[in-house]
Amino acid sequence: MTDHHRSASALLPHHPARRAVLAAGTGAAATLALASCTSGSGLRSDAADDDGPPRRGGTLRAAFAGGGAGETLDPHMANLFVDASRAKALFDKLADLGSDMSAQPRLAERWEPNARLDRWRVTLREARWHNGAPVTARDVLHSYRRIADPDRAFRAKASLEPVDLDASRATDDRTVEFRLKRPYAEFPNVLAAFGAYIVPDGADRFEKPVGSGPFRFGSFEPGRSLRLLRFDDHWDGAPYLDALEFVVANEESARINALLGGQVEYAHELNPTTARAHDKSGQVTIVRLRNSAMQAFAMKTDRPPFDDPRVREAFFLIADREELVRGALSGAGEIGNDLFGKGYQYYAKGLPQREQGLDRARTLLREAGHDRLSVTLDTSPVAAGFVEAAEIFKEQAAKAGVDVRIKVGNKDTYWNDILESGTFCSYRSGAMPIESHISQRLLTGSTTNATHWEHKTFDALYQQAQSTRDTDERSALYARMQRRLHAEGGFLVWGFSDWIVGTAPRVRGVRREAPANTLDWARFDRVWLA
Repeated sequence: MTDHHRSASALLPHHPARRAVLAAGTGAAATLALASCTSGSGLRSDAADDDGPPRRGGTLRAAFAGGGAGETLDPHMANLFVDASRAKALFDKLADLGSDMSAQPRLAERWEPNARLDRWRVTLREARWHNGAPVTARDVLHSYRRIADPDRAFRAKASLEPVDLDASRATDDRTVEFRLKRPYAEFPNVLAAFGAYIVPDGADRFEKPVGSGPFRFGSFEPGRSLRLLRFDDHWDGAPYLDALEFVVANEESARINALLGGQVEYAHELNPTTARAHDKSGQVTIVRLRNSAMQAFAMKTDRPPFDDPRVREAFFLIADREELVRGALSGAGEIGNDLFGKGYQYYAKGLPQREQGLDRARTLLREAGHDRLSVTLDTSPVAAGFVEAAEIFKEQAAKAGVDVRIKVGNKDTYWNDILESGTFCSYRSGAMPIESHISQRLLTGSTTNATHWEHKTFDALYQQAQSTRDTDERSALYARMQRRLHAEGGFLVWGFSDWIVGTAPRVRGVRREAPANTLDWARFDRVWLA
């Protein structure tokens, strides 16, 4: 992303790039069978171990880019990283995503499907709102129906599309029976969807929000700061901190300077150059959140020249992935293999790593009748490294006889522009389950299908997976889909970038194995001050 504040959606693709967002498919580039609820084992990046047991007390001040005076604490309106981190502190979801993108139980104690996988019974754990009232099934249904309101523009609305909320019901205070429109083996992904927070029954105003999260409301100045206090009765245990304060600092230089000057103890979203400059200084601890965003080029598979799979394969072989990671990401990442979700649940890790092969690329292009191919590569400063990666790939392509013309687009409209226009573009996506990536971007009719990959046989494999109860059998179906994408898909995935934060040396408990927008990202209820 750029030096502008990001949205969590910024790590998510395909939404107008505003100044600040999260992970998965909107904005600049920001959302699972029952698994145990673990917190992850990572501590401070580049540090050995957190010394000593956690200590209680103190206030941690965290600097994020903000959204100005119009900011809201409505968790269903969350779009920026600061929105998402504040919502996580104040509210809970039924589930959240682990570092491997599998759903981890939160307010949901367990979930159980019927034989057809089109009806799911979710049992709530015993949890309380900040005012002492119990969290109930009625709260869950109100929250989801509010999110799904056709007259509201809530981000999680698309994730709830498979759910028939009119037919879903509370069978008792702690049980919700969700009825689905079709079999959906990965329904827990819905519970963990970005922005799918549970709010009290009837809640629609959030000036002084009542949540069920680990921190309770203190005070709020939109565009400036939010102060939260420890909630001692949180179902997952009280936070170590007495208080948590979110401070708005829109420029990266302001965040790192506030950290160096002792005005804050946590600075979100630092760039690789800043990280290198301070990594060994002893003044700050650099925390690298590995594998937080896929970095790619997207080829539209329904129009020349990329409607020919030989041309797509040739472009896969043109890329020198190590050079792209080194040059465009300043080394803050790892190479990709033309598939989304490296290291995530269901990832096809057995496929051979694709390497540069210029001779084979030239042969394929010649066979396709394109020995003098010229293409336009759309890019934009909407995301860090986009323009740099385009320039590097242009030089790599020239070695295969391909003329790449770079077109730099408007960062404010880029994500919408590339959905339908052009043939070849820079692309990124934040962390999300592989199933969500497929359903949102690779099915016929997917609303954010940037590669225009539309194949009925591929759609059928996805539907078969969602009707398959056995995890191993479902995993085999995902592997078949990924083998096809690896061979002839439209995403040239050249890398996965780190997300970087900085902390004061006395901050402990910050997880490093936690991609942005996952359960352990911005997990301030498990952070303490030494």
